[in-house]
Amino acid sequence: MSPSLLSLKLALSPSATVRHRQAHRFRNHPSIPISCRPSRLSLAPTLRSASERLDQAPLSEAKSGWEDWFSAAASLYPLYVTAGGAVACVNPSAFSWFVERRPASYSLSLGLIMLSMGLTLELRDLFSLFMQRPLSILFGCAAQYTIMPMLGFTIGKLLCLSPSLSVGLILLACCPGGTASNVVTLIAQGDVPLSIVMTVCTTLGSVILTPLLIKILAGTYVHVDALKLSISTLQVVVAPILLGSYLQRAFPQAVEAVVPFAPLFAVLLSSLLAASVFSENIVRLKSMFAAPLAPDLSSLLHITSLFSGEVGHVIISVLSLHFAGFIVGYMSSAIFGFREGQRRAISIEVGMQNSSLGVVLATSHFTSPLVALPAALSAVIMNIMGSSLGFFWRYLNPSDPEKRTAKLDDRP
Repeated sequence: MSPSLLSLKLALSPSATVRHRQAHRFRNHPSIPISCRPSRLSLAPTLRSASERLDQAPLSEAKSGWEDWFSAAASLYPLYVTAGGAVACVNPSAFSWFVERRPASYSLSLGLIMLSMGLTLELRDLFSLFMQRPLSILFGCAAQYTIMPMLGFTIGKLLCLSPSLSVGLILLACCPGGTASNVVTLIAQGDVPLSIVMTVCTTLGSVILTPLLIKILAGTYVHVDALKLSISTLQVVVAPILLGSYLQRAFPQAVEAVVPFAPLFAVLLSSLLAASVFSENIVRLKSMFAAPLAPDLSSLLHITSLFSGEVGHVIISVLSLHFAGFIVGYMSSAIFGFREGQRRAISIEVGMQNSSLGVVLATSHFTSPLVALPAALSAVIMNIMGSSLGFFWRYLNPSDPEKRTAKLDDRP
């Protein structure tokens, strides 16, 4: 799942180039929640005495050092999720203390993650950015809630998944964008402000769109109570974000002291949540892998036989969902004439889901534990795929294709 948003001090001025904005942000805060605070920075005193600067310099350098350490630790989210999945495979009981208290433990964890996100957001600045660049933001949000849900429904049909797994895949596909996408967009030299605002907008919109889409697409398999899903999404996602934003305005000094620790806290909690759900299903997965096979089968046939079963289908379905999301998200934004940096941001945002929300909704509203399996697998698979794509794009200059592409958006 997704950690809190990148703790970057975004320059919201549309006149700066994408590369310049990214380089500035990366040098200062290369981490995960977001801090869109140019308005506060502009209020800082512009004149200080030389002695005052000298007195504060050692303290500022020390503070910057440990904040950079926490930021660097938080940026290793894909590694934590992968390590948690490995521990769950070897020793599932390591997470039993957390699993036994579900769904309350899952809901509380996601609520705290979203609260961390809210503490670092200034909705006023996000609204200003939305007004500057409405076209690309609206397109990205529309792509998120059309491309992925249709892909989830279609892939489930094509692979003939069981009703429980089909519902789980659709539920995952209908979730908003994951906040890990902001880290990947930064790595990929994409449009980070666009990624951030899309994540916030799709997250806030999930209280209505996620239950509605699940009702429409998964209602053919099982009964879906859209109202209860909507209330749960409001409680564990939207309300904590708004609470965090309120606390930031009401108690700025207290929040200022907590914010440096928020990214790493959210990342570790998100990794714990993903690993716990994975451990809950690992016994079932092992039993599927341990199905009796003919002893004379070669290694290749053995692997083929394993992946032709239900466990193979669910892994392939999750891989296909995210892979197709990346491809279709990029191609659709290219067709509509967006620049390369925006294409990358939209592609990554569409392809990476808030798997933690999928886990919470699956465990809270569906009786079969298999419904949560696609979201649990996604937490590991999605981050490995997204990080790989980000590092691939990092070595491709995003400015060159822009010279040959029509500029559709009204702002850089």
